[in-house]
Amino acid sequence: MSDDNGRDSSLVAIVLAAGKGTRMKSNRAKMLHTLCGVPMVNYAVSAINSLLPDRLMVVVGHQADEVRAALPENCEPVLQKTQLGTGDAVRGALENVGDGEGTLLVVNGDGPIISDRTLEELVERHRAADVGATVLAAELPDPSGLGRVEEDAGVVRIVEERDATESERANNLVNLGLYAFELSEIRWALGELSSENEQGELYLTDALEIIGKKSRAVTYHLKDLEEANLVNDQAQLARAEEILRRRILDAHMKEGVTVRDPVSTHIEATVEIGRDTVVLPGTFLRGYTKVGSDCVIGPSSDLMDTTVGDGALVEHSVGRGARIGSNASVGPYAYLRPGTVLEEGSKVGAYCEVKNTTVGKGSKVPHLSYMGDARIGEGVNIGAGTITANYDGVNKSETEIGDGAFTGVNTNLIAPVEIGAGAYLGAGSVVNKNIPAGKMAVGAPARVIRDAPGKVSDEEDKMPNNGRPRSETEG
Repeated sequence: MSDDNGRDSSLVAIVLAAGKGTRMKSNRAKMLHTLCGVPMVNYAVSAINSLLPDRLMVVVGHQADEVRAALPENCEPVLQKTQLGTGDAVRGALENVGDGEGTLLVVNGDGPIISDRTLEELVERHRAADVGATVLAAELPDPSGLGRVEEDAGVVRIVEERDATESERANNLVNLGLYAFELSEIRWALGELSSENEQGELYLTDALEIIGKKSRAVTYHLKDLEEANLVNDQAQLARAEEILRRRILDAHMKEGVTVRDPVSTHIEATVEIGRDTVVLPGTFLRGYTKVGSDCVIGPSSDLMDTTVGDGALVEHSVGRGARIGSNASVGPYAYLRPGTVLEEGSKVGAYCEVKNTTVGKGSKVPHLSYMGDARIGEGVNIGAGTITANYDGVNKSETEIGDGAFTGVNTNLIAPVEIGAGAYLGAGSVVNKNIPAGKMAVGAPARVIRDAPGKVSDEEDKMPNNGRPRSETEG
């Protein structure tokens, strides 16, 4: 397929992500630092994907295995064994492409704010100009630390700040590390690069001047200067994340979500929220959290990889891999650990911790309780201070609590144990044996003393005054 100039319109894209990122002063590769929950390199990948490239390669090097693991499945990782410069990185990637024609798009992985719109315009500008190379440039108020772009009669030259003259430093037009090349031109130019420089590396920027002298090179000026925020240190990382965070919040609010205080609210890129949900100040929604409609989340709640059903309330609480049903209530100050499932209309109240436990429809764990490895039926009431002793130092065991059961305050359930449907446990009971359905048990260890309140046995039904001996009721 050809463009308007008769050229092959196929598109090959390369993301440069092999560097260590020394200025980050971190043990983690720069590309693995996250912004709004997403590794930095994946923002460039996502922007490129919108252009539907024929090939998308990511050059990895420092901590290559970890960077590979963070990439989306549609990427082709290419290992740069020794970091010998950006020219060497592109040359190594092109060895996998063959001799075909088309456009090569090269994007540095440290520009997470760059948009698919800008990349598309860069490629269109390149093809329309019918040149060998096009570089994205931006005129910044403060160009400190960036290479200056010098353009003259079809030749584009990048001058690094440390090598620039005083007059060149006064030039505010900077290089952002994004290029479009004709594949045939860049293959030839890479063969002409020299490593005779202070770093002993092959610089992709040198290829621009080489191509310009043969078949012209041009610049394309960035329209939205916010996209020029590159990340080379921790301060720049924070600035870029602030931009992305604001964009995420704006997108949710445009879809009908109420965010009371955007300044104090952090929502990561992978989070989904339904309309008419209210997010209160100090709230963090992270990972693959999904919140339904008409919920109230916060203030000061922190949910990660947690699903929240329609109409639920989560106040001053933490969720990790939990599932909160519709119209359920959580908090304040509850901790829902992985494996927690709260069914419709259930409640986990103040200062409770729940782990790997299902709380049935309409059941309540109101306050000051720990439920671990438990299966709680429907309509259950857990008294304050009730705990499941699920770990004996070696094994973790389950507690089963039937529908309609009731535990008094400060009840200890020593797993494995089953509490039958409608059973009633007195305050302070220590339960280490199964309690039959409909029975009341008290004591330490707990023992069954009678039927649960509200249930009349066959024998009691034959006695006057609800089972009490006549001597207690008659004078």
